[in-house]
Amino acid sequence: MTTIDRRAATSASQVEGASRPGRPRPDPVLPPPAGGAVWRYAAAALVLGLTLTVGFFAGRAGAPAPAPVRPATADPHAGHGPGGLEVSRDGWTLALDTPALTAGRPGELAFRITDPTGAALTTFQESHERRMHLILVGRDLSGYQHVHPEMSADGTWRVTVTPSSPGPLRAIADFWPQGAAAGVTLGVDVPVPGRYAAGPLAPPEETILVDGYTVTLDGGLRAGESNQVLVWLGHDGRPVNDLQRHLGAYGHLVALRQGDLAYLHVHPAAASQPSSVVAFGVTVPSAGTYRLFFEFRHLDEVRVAAFTVIV
Repeated sequence: MTTIDRRAATSASQVEGASRPGRPRPDPVLPPPAGGAVWRYAAAALVLGLTLTVGFFAGRAGAPAPAPVRPATADPHAGHGPGGLEVSRDGWTLALDTPALTAGRPGELAFRITDPTGAALTTFQESHERRMHLILVGRDLSGYQHVHPEMSADGTWRVTVTPSSPGPLRAIADFWPQGAAAGVTLGVDVPVPGRYAAGPLAPPEETILVDGYTVTLDGGLRAGESNQVLVWLGHDGRPVNDLQRHLGAYGHLVALRQGDLAYLHVHPAAASQPSSVVAFGVTVPSAGTYRLFFEFRHLDEVRVAAFTVIV
Protein backbone atom coordinates (compact mmCIF):
# COMPACT_ATOMS: atom_id res chain seq x y z
CA MET A 1 0.00 0.00 0.00
CA THR A 2 1.40 3.40 -0.99
CA THR A 3 0.65 6.18 1.47
CA ILE A 4 1.19 9.88 0.82
CA ASP A 5 1.24 11.79 4.12
CA ARG A 6 1.18 15.50 3.30
CA ARG A 7 3.10 17.25 6.10
CA ALA A 8 6.12 19.51 5.90
CA ALA A 9 7.95 17.92 2.97
CA THR A 10 10.53 15.30 3.91
CA SER A 11 11.09 14.02 0.38
CA ALA A 12 10.75 15.26 -3.17
CA SER A 13 7.57 13.20 -3.61
CA GLN A 14 5.64 15.11 -0.93
CA VAL A 15 3.59 18.10 -2.06
CA GLU A 16 2.73 21.23 -0.10
CA GLY A 17 1.49 24.65 -1.12
CA ALA A 18 -1.89 25.50 0.45
CA SER A 19 -2.23 28.77 2.32
CA ARG A 20 -3.42 28.80 5.91
CA PRO A 21 -6.94 30.08 6.74
CA GLY A 22 -7.18 33.87 6.76
CA ARG A 23 -4.35 34.45 4.28
CA PRO A 24 -4.65 35.03 0.52
CA ARG A 25 -4.57 31.69 -1.27
CA PRO A 26 -1.78 31.42 -3.88
CA ASP A 27 -2.40 30.32 -7.42
CA PRO A 28 -3.16 26.58 -7.50
CA VAL A 29 -0.14 24.34 -7.95
CA LEU A 30 -2.15 21.17 -8.52
CA PRO A 31 -4.33 20.45 -11.53
CA PRO A 32 -8.09 20.52 -10.90
CA PRO A 33 -10.10 17.33 -11.32
CA ALA A 34 -10.25 16.34 -14.98
CA GLY A 35 -12.98 18.29 -16.76
CA GLY A 36 -13.22 20.90 -14.00
CA ALA A 37 -16.50 21.85 -12.36
CA VAL A 38 -18.60 20.53 -15.24
CA TRP A 39 -17.12 17.05 -14.80
CA ARG A 40 -17.60 17.17 -11.03
CA TYR A 41 -21.23 18.25 -11.19
CA ALA A 42 -22.00 15.69 -13.90
CA ALA A 43 -20.45 12.93 -11.79
CA ALA A 44 -22.39 14.09 -8.73
CA ALA A 45 -25.62 13.98 -10.72
CA LEU A 46 -24.75 10.46 -11.84
CA VAL A 47 -24.11 9.25 -8.28
CA LEU A 48 -27.23 10.84 -6.86
CA GLY A 49 -29.32 9.74 -9.83
CA LEU A 50 -28.16 6.15 -9.45
CA THR A 51 -28.98 6.18 -5.74
CA LEU A 52 -32.45 7.60 -6.37
CA THR A 53 -33.06 5.05 -9.14
CA VAL A 54 -32.14 2.18 -6.80
CA GLY A 55 -34.52 3.60 -4.20
CA PHE A 56 -37.34 4.04 -6.75
CA PHE A 57 -37.25 0.46 -7.98
CA ALA A 58 -36.88 -0.87 -4.45
CA GLY A 59 -40.01 1.05 -3.51
CA ARG A 60 -41.88 -0.23 -6.56
CA ALA A 61 -41.00 -3.76 -5.50
CA GLY A 62 -42.43 -3.15 -2.04
CA ALA A 63 -39.04 -2.97 -0.31
CA PRO A 64 -37.98 0.07 1.74
CA ALA A 65 -35.92 2.57 -0.24
CA PRO A 66 -32.29 2.88 0.82
CA ALA A 67 -31.08 6.08 2.46
CA PRO A 68 -29.29 8.49 0.11
CA VAL A 69 -25.92 7.66 1.65
CA ARG A 70 -25.51 4.35 3.43
CA PRO A 71 -22.51 2.16 4.21
CA ALA A 72 -22.23 -0.93 2.02
CA THR A 73 -22.67 -3.14 5.09
CA ALA A 74 -24.14 -2.67 8.55
CA ASP A 75 -22.01 -0.52 10.83
CA PRO A 76 -20.21 -2.99 13.11
CA HIS A 77 -19.82 -0.28 15.75
CA ALA A 78 -23.37 1.08 15.79
CA GLY A 79 -24.14 2.97 19.00
CA HIS A 80 -20.53 2.94 20.18
CA GLY A 81 -19.42 6.30 18.83
CA PRO A 82 -15.75 6.80 17.91
CA GLY A 83 -13.49 3.83 18.61
CA GLY A 84 -9.87 3.15 19.38
CA LEU A 85 -9.78 5.21 22.58
CA GLU A 86 -9.75 2.30 25.03
CA VAL A 87 -7.53 -0.73 25.52
CA SER A 88 -10.51 -2.68 26.97
CA ARG A 89 -14.19 -2.62 26.03
CA ASP A 90 -17.20 -4.91 26.25
CA GLY A 91 -15.07 -7.52 28.04
CA TRP A 92 -12.37 -7.59 25.35
CA THR A 93 -8.78 -6.37 25.89
CA LEU A 94 -5.99 -5.60 23.44
CA ALA A 95 -2.96 -7.32 25.01
CA LEU A 96 0.29 -6.12 23.45
CA ASP A 97 3.08 -8.74 23.33
CA THR A 98 5.69 -6.46 21.70
CA PRO A 99 7.53 -4.29 24.25
CA ALA A 100 8.84 -1.81 21.66
CA LEU A 101 9.69 -1.27 17.99
CA THR A 102 12.68 0.47 16.40
CA ALA A 103 12.33 3.46 14.10
CA GLY A 104 13.44 2.69 10.54
CA ARG A 105 13.74 -1.05 11.11
CA PRO A 106 11.27 -3.84 10.32
CA GLY A 107 9.96 -5.45 13.49
CA GLU A 108 7.25 -7.89 14.51
CA LEU A 109 4.20 -6.44 16.19
CA ALA A 110 2.41 -9.16 18.15
CA PHE A 111 -0.80 -8.89 20.18
CA ARG A 112 -3.81 -10.86 21.38
CA ILE A 113 -7.46 -10.09 22.01
CA THR A 114 -8.34 -11.52 25.44
CA ASP A 115 -11.63 -12.14 27.24
CA PRO A 116 -12.37 -11.27 30.91
CA THR A 117 -10.57 -14.44 32.05
CA GLY A 118 -7.39 -13.50 30.16
CA ALA A 119 -7.85 -16.24 27.53
CA ALA A 120 -7.04 -15.32 23.94
CA LEU A 121 -9.94 -15.05 21.51
CA THR A 122 -9.43 -17.31 18.49
CA THR A 123 -12.76 -17.03 16.65
CA PHE A 124 -13.43 -13.91 14.59
CA GLN A 125 -15.88 -13.25 11.81
CA GLU A 126 -14.83 -11.47 8.63
CA SER A 127 -15.61 -7.80 8.20
CA HIS A 128 -14.75 -6.37 4.78
CA GLU A 129 -12.85 -9.50 3.75
CA ARG A 130 -10.58 -9.62 6.81
CA ARG A 131 -10.83 -10.89 10.38
CA MET A 132 -8.55 -8.14 11.69
CA HIS A 133 -7.94 -4.59 10.50
CA LEU A 134 -5.02 -2.85 12.18
CA ILE A 135 -4.45 0.89 11.80
CA LEU A 136 -1.00 2.19 12.73
CA VAL A 137 -0.32 5.93 12.99
CA GLY A 138 1.96 8.25 14.92
CA ARG A 139 0.49 10.36 17.69
CA ASP A 140 1.07 13.37 15.40
CA LEU A 141 -0.98 11.57 12.68
CA SER A 142 2.10 10.74 10.59
CA GLY A 143 3.09 7.38 9.06
CA TYR A 144 -0.43 6.02 8.49
CA GLN A 145 -0.64 2.28 7.70
CA HIS A 146 -3.62 -0.07 7.31
CA VAL A 147 -2.40 -3.66 7.65
CA HIS A 148 -3.89 -7.12 8.20
CA PRO A 149 -2.03 -9.34 10.69
CA GLU A 150 -2.10 -13.13 10.55
CA MET A 151 -3.35 -15.12 13.55
CA SER A 152 -1.62 -18.23 14.87
CA ALA A 153 -3.49 -21.12 16.50
CA ASP A 154 -3.00 -19.71 20.01
CA GLY A 155 -4.77 -16.44 19.11
CA THR A 156 -1.64 -14.31 18.67
CA TRP A 157 -1.80 -11.85 15.80
CA ARG A 158 1.50 -10.93 14.10
CA VAL A 159 2.54 -8.45 11.43
CA THR A 160 5.87 -6.94 10.38
CA VAL A 161 5.92 -3.12 10.50
CA THR A 162 8.56 -0.43 10.11
CA PRO A 163 7.91 2.73 12.17
CA SER A 164 8.95 5.80 10.21
CA SER A 165 10.20 7.77 13.24
CA PRO A 166 10.57 7.60 17.04
CA GLY A 167 7.62 8.38 19.27
CA PRO A 168 4.41 6.71 20.39
CA LEU A 169 2.83 4.64 17.63
CA ARG A 170 -0.92 4.18 18.01
CA ALA A 171 -2.20 0.71 17.11
CA ILE A 172 -5.97 0.50 16.54
CA ALA A 173 -7.43 -3.01 16.21
CA ASP A 174 -10.80 -3.22 14.41
CA PHE A 175 -12.41 -6.68 14.65
CA TRP A 176 -15.68 -8.57 15.16
CA PRO A 177 -15.74 -11.45 17.68
CA GLN A 178 -17.59 -14.49 16.36
CA GLY A 179 -21.19 -14.37 17.55
CA ALA A 180 -21.00 -10.83 18.94
CA ALA A 181 -23.77 -8.36 18.13
CA ALA A 182 -21.32 -5.70 16.98
CA GLY A 183 -17.69 -5.12 16.16
CA VAL A 184 -15.11 -3.81 18.60
CA THR A 185 -12.33 -1.26 18.17
CA LEU A 186 -9.50 -1.08 20.71
CA GLY A 187 -6.35 1.02 20.80
CA VAL A 188 -2.94 0.95 22.48
CA ASP A 189 0.31 2.91 22.18
CA VAL A 190 3.39 0.99 20.99
CA PRO A 191 6.69 2.50 22.21
CA VAL A 192 9.23 3.50 19.54
CA PRO A 193 12.26 4.80 21.50
CA GLY A 194 14.27 7.81 20.36
CA ARG A 195 14.09 11.58 20.25
CA TYR A 196 10.52 12.49 19.41
CA ALA A 197 9.48 15.71 17.73
CA ALA A 198 5.86 15.99 16.61
CA GLY A 199 5.58 17.15 13.02
CA PRO A 200 3.15 19.90 11.97
CA LEU A 201 -0.15 18.84 10.51
CA ALA A 202 -0.66 19.67 6.83
CA PRO A 203 -3.06 22.58 6.27
CA PRO A 204 -6.55 21.90 4.89
CA GLU A 205 -6.64 21.48 1.10
CA GLU A 206 -9.45 20.48 -1.22
CA THR A 207 -7.26 18.89 -3.90
CA ILE A 208 -3.98 16.99 -3.55
CA LEU A 209 -1.75 14.97 -5.86
CA VAL A 210 -0.93 11.33 -5.08
CA ASP A 211 1.38 9.40 -7.45
CA GLY A 212 -0.03 11.29 -10.45
CA TYR A 213 -3.65 11.02 -9.24
CA THR A 214 -5.62 14.20 -8.63
CA VAL A 215 -7.77 13.56 -5.54
CA THR A 216 -10.42 16.08 -4.46
CA LEU A 217 -12.41 15.97 -1.22
CA ASP A 218 -15.80 17.65 -1.67
CA GLY A 219 -18.26 18.30 1.16
CA GLY A 220 -18.08 19.88 4.60
CA LEU A 221 -18.42 18.18 7.98
CA ARG A 222 -20.66 19.24 10.87
CA ALA A 223 -20.26 17.60 14.26
CA GLY A 224 -23.01 15.16 15.19
CA GLU A 225 -24.65 15.25 11.75
CA SER A 226 -24.59 12.84 8.84
CA ASN A 227 -22.58 14.51 6.11
CA GLN A 228 -22.22 13.52 2.46
CA VAL A 229 -18.59 13.55 1.36
CA LEU A 230 -17.57 12.95 -2.25
CA VAL A 231 -14.06 11.97 -3.36
CA TRP A 232 -13.16 12.68 -6.99
CA LEU A 233 -10.35 10.90 -8.81
CA GLY A 234 -8.48 11.89 -11.95
CA HIS A 235 -5.34 10.41 -13.51
CA ASP A 236 -3.26 11.87 -16.34
CA GLY A 237 -5.95 14.47 -16.97
CA ARG A 238 -8.82 11.99 -17.23
CA PRO A 239 -11.48 10.72 -14.81
CA VAL A 240 -10.73 7.35 -13.21
CA ASN A 241 -13.72 5.26 -14.25
CA ASP A 242 -12.29 1.81 -13.57
CA LEU A 243 -11.63 1.72 -9.83
CA GLN A 244 -11.02 -1.76 -8.44
CA ARG A 245 -12.56 -3.15 -5.28
CA HIS A 246 -10.42 -2.77 -2.19
CA LEU A 247 -11.50 -4.93 0.76
CA GLY A 248 -14.88 -5.42 -0.86
CA ALA A 249 -15.62 -1.76 -1.64
CA TYR A 250 -14.66 0.99 -4.07
CA GLY A 251 -12.64 2.82 -1.46
CA HIS A 252 -12.41 3.25 2.31
CA LEU A 253 -12.28 6.37 4.44
CA VAL A 254 -10.60 6.40 7.88
CA ALA A 255 -11.00 9.52 10.02
CA LEU A 256 -8.77 10.21 13.04
CA ARG A 257 -9.30 13.13 15.42
CA GLN A 258 -6.21 15.14 16.30
CA GLY A 259 -5.32 14.84 19.98
CA ASP A 260 -6.91 11.61 21.17
CA LEU A 261 -6.95 9.83 17.75
CA ALA A 262 -10.63 8.90 17.99
CA TYR A 263 -11.24 6.54 15.07
CA LEU A 264 -13.99 6.26 12.45
CA HIS A 265 -13.97 3.80 9.53
CA VAL A 266 -16.47 4.62 6.79
CA HIS A 267 -17.38 2.69 3.64
CA PRO A 268 -18.93 3.95 0.41
CA ALA A 269 -22.61 4.40 -0.22
CA ALA A 270 -24.46 1.23 -1.23
CA ALA A 271 -25.00 2.46 -4.80
CA SER A 272 -21.33 3.28 -5.43
CA GLN A 273 -19.89 2.13 -8.76
CA PRO A 274 -16.30 1.88 -10.09
CA SER A 275 -16.45 5.50 -11.28
CA SER A 276 -14.37 8.62 -10.71
CA VAL A 277 -16.48 9.74 -7.74
CA VAL A 278 -16.94 7.82 -4.47
CA ALA A 279 -19.65 8.88 -2.00
CA PHE A 280 -19.45 8.47 1.77
CA GLY A 281 -21.78 9.24 4.67
CA VAL A 282 -19.65 10.60 7.53
CA THR A 283 -20.68 11.57 11.07
CA VAL A 284 -17.89 13.06 13.16
CA PRO A 285 -18.54 13.11 16.93
CA SER A 286 -17.31 16.60 17.79
CA ALA A 287 -15.70 19.79 16.59
CA GLY A 288 -11.95 19.60 16.10
CA THR A 289 -9.29 18.86 13.52
CA TYR A 290 -9.44 15.54 11.70
CA ARG A 291 -7.13 13.70 9.33
CA LEU A 292 -9.07 11.78 6.64
CA PHE A 293 -7.30 8.93 4.88
CA PHE A 294 -8.93 7.83 1.61
CA GLU A 295 -7.78 4.39 0.43
CA PHE A 296 -8.40 3.38 -3.18
CA ARG A 297 -7.24 0.65 -5.56
CA HIS A 298 -6.43 1.27 -9.21
CA LEU A 299 -4.17 -0.57 -11.66
CA ASP A 300 -3.69 -3.30 -9.03
CA GLU A 301 -2.15 -0.98 -6.43
CA VAL A 302 -3.62 0.52 -3.25
CA ARG A 303 -2.87 4.16 -2.59
CA VAL A 304 -3.80 6.52 0.23
CA ALA A 305 -4.64 10.23 0.02
CA ALA A 306 -4.62 12.16 3.31
CA PHE A 307 -6.64 15.33 3.98
CA THR A 308 -6.82 17.67 6.94
CA VAL A 309 -10.36 18.84 7.78
CA ILE A 310 -11.36 21.34 10.47
CA VAL A 311 -14.87 20.86 11.88
